[in-house]
Amino acid sequence: MKTAEILSVGTELLLGDIINTDAAYLARRLAALGIPLYRQTVVGDNPARLRAAIDEALARADILILTGGLGPTTDDITKEIAAEALGLPLVLHEPSLRAMEAYLALVGAPMTPNNKKQALVPQGAAVFPNAHGTAPGMAIGQGGKTVLLLPGPPSELVPMTEESAVPYLSRFSDGVLYSLNLHLCGIGESAAEARLRDIMDSSANPTVAPYAGEYEVRIRLTAHAADLEEAKSLCREMRERVLARDLARHLYAETDTPQAAADAPAWALLAALRAAGCTFATAESCTGGGIGARLTALPGASEVFLGGVISYANEVKEGLLGVAPATLAAHGAVSEETAREMAEGARRAAGADLAVSVTGVAGPGGGTPEKPVGTVCFGLADARGTVTETMHFSPHGTRERIRLQAGSHAMRMALAHLRQAAGRSDM
Repeated sequence: MKTAEILSVGTELLLGDIINTDAAYLARRLAALGIPLYRQTVVGDNPARLRAAIDEALARADILILTGGLGPTTDDITKEIAAEALGLPLVLHEPSLRAMEAYLALVGAPMTPNNKKQALVPQGAAVFPNAHGTAPGMAIGQGGKTVLLLPGPPSELVPMTEESAVPYLSRFSDGVLYSLNLHLCGIGESAAEARLRDIMDSSANPTVAPYAGEYEVRIRLTAHAADLEEAKSLCREMRERVLARDLARHLYAETDTPQAAADAPAWALLAALRAAGCTFATAESCTGGGIGARLTALPGASEVFLGGVISYANEVKEGLLGVAPATLAAHGAVSEETAREMAEGARRAAGADLAVSVTGVAGPGGGTPEKPVGTVCFGLADARGTVTETMHFSPHGTRERIRLQAGSHAMRMALAHLRQAAGRSDM
């Protein structure tokens, strides 16, 4: 089985000026091809350190993918150092030069002398055309090793990978990797792992791994198989073994794509709303519209999400949501009584079937002995009535973390309500 490494080149990555989304994307594509990825490395634009990183990676891996450093400037050195490491001269690739001239003419940019550098490729390389920029990509096979060079900008790397790199790499694929994520709430990572330790130790395929999230635990099941259906079958069988360890009651979502796993509460709620044909609205105070933003980041949200009110000030709670001044005076903005009227007001204002509200103390200031930082009150209203609850998130968490946890809890609260209404009480 061929193994791979990713080496991302750029001092801007080391400084944190740019988030390395290339590596995450390529890791997912390698997993889909069934090519194990054992290491990711970032190195700056330094010739000696880059050469050392290439030599070390090639000593370990069969396939090395380098990203970045293919531009026209003097600090773009990836291609030159890779060619040096492989002992190959750089030669002019005339089709790339012509394509570069055409691209620059199309965007109205001049062809400068240093652009020609980008049309130089290691002798014998398979060249990947770049329809979205000036730097071609390439692949070099030598001595049982394969080196791919891809441009750094995601707008260039992603289409080049899909159109050229994936077809090239598919020759090394001997199966597929498939991951199923089980998202749990109401249990900690250590408790979940204690129930699964023997399975984790004894099962090599699928692998079972717990991860701590924001107020949730994710159990990732990953199978390697000859085809996707076989891999899915292996994960389904393991799913039953895992949930049988008294974890089924904690399960609130299952995902098998990185996009869904990145925000499982929003993904699961949106799917449940669409399945039930139920419209939804929000009233948000401390989360500041975060729930609405997370839902509308997903395709299809417009089918069920009608809108929300960011009722940060009491005047907005009163004027737009109809919260009674007497309620605010008697109980305060952070109270189940206010959350109740906020949820009812949001449902009424939007004409929604279901609405949730969030009001709390996200910190770092504003807490009191009675309502410390991390205190958040929730309301949920539908045609049958309104329910409320209060959660106490860690006062040591950051403001953003408390807001994120509160939004996730509100969405899980709505999800549980939908499942119970449909006769499903598996939460």
